[in-house]
Amino acid sequence: MELPDWNAVLPGEEGLIDLVWTLGVAAVLAAAALIVHGVLVFVARRIARRTETGSDELLIEHLVRPLRWIAVALALLSIQRIAVPSRDLAAGIVAFVQLVMPLLWGWLLIAGIRFLKSYIYARSDLEVEDNLAARRRRTRADILARIAVIVVLLVSAGLMLLSIPAVREIGVAVMASAGIAGLAVGVAAQPLLKNIVGGFQLAFTEPVRIDDVVVYQGEWGRVERIGLTYVVLRIWDQRRLVIPVSKLVEEPIENWTRQTSQLLGTVFVHVDHTADIAALREVALEAVRSHRLWDGRAAAVQVTDMTPHALEVRVLMSARGGSEMFDLRCDVREAVVRALAEGLPGSLNRARVLVEEKEPR
Repeated sequence: MELPDWNAVLPGEEGLIDLVWTLGVAAVLAAAALIVHGVLVFVARRIARRTETGSDELLIEHLVRPLRWIAVALALLSIQRIAVPSRDLAAGIVAFVQLVMPLLWGWLLIAGIRFLKSYIYARSDLEVEDNLAARRRRTRADILARIAVIVVLLVSAGLMLLSIPAVREIGVAVMASAGIAGLAVGVAAQPLLKNIVGGFQLAFTEPVRIDDVVVYQGEWGRVERIGLTYVVLRIWDQRRLVIPVSKLVEEPIENWTRQTSQLLGTVFVHVDHTADIAALREVALEAVRSHRLWDGRAAAVQVTDMTPHALEVRVLMSARGGSEMFDLRCDVREAVVRALAEGLPGSLNRARVLVEEKEPR
């Protein structure tokens, strides 16, 4: 594409009327495109309201703005087919429109990508009891949408720049002498590229997903956001832990909801060797089975260890998820300790001291 001679486009006193006339034709073309676009959008929205699904309305809302300006651009491209007084100005308008057209088409593609992401999000409800499939779909949609947007932006910007002859010549010259510079940039960008590759791996191997309950370096929380190069972990005390993707790929992480959100939890109680284990078992099982957060899968009380000073009793229970398990363990622990203090004081752990009476001399 060759740019026009802008010195010829700029008018003198005699060409001012021709310039105004040409700009008026361009404005009429743009207004006509906006009117046609508005009518078509109105009709499409009326049709979408009569359908049972909401995805068509969502599609219209995402595409309406880029399509508006694409319609204007396509209308302005036809100005050279019209007999306008200033042919140089018309050529300048067409050159400018052709310059920005890659960005407009890229905008349309990005809008389509965001629609697909919103559509997947709408069909992936995280509030259901078993949300494993929904979390998997949301995680992949989030990561792949970010990657696709970056690719579209790079391609659109590259096509726009390559349409300028001067920039194209500079680009060829730079590419011809970019060996050492490319090596230096590659070394400097290694951490970024490492995280981007880790993002691809995270999308398909799924060590963590959105809303997963994980423990990373002793911090318990939920995966709130998965970016292209980082993951945001929402800690239980409302702090946010930002983790590079490469760390999650390389380092071990404890995922409580990898296959299912159901969990087993334990409460350990230390009692005296003479404790009434049968009574303690009855109290603990009653506390577990009567609790609203118990999911009915597992409940048991076992003596798991004996030390010189106490017996270790483990109360095993199950719950639907990590947060429910934490609350269930706290309530069961409180109920067992209260029962020991009030009903089974003889089972409390004791420290015994043997005192031998010396014979008088």
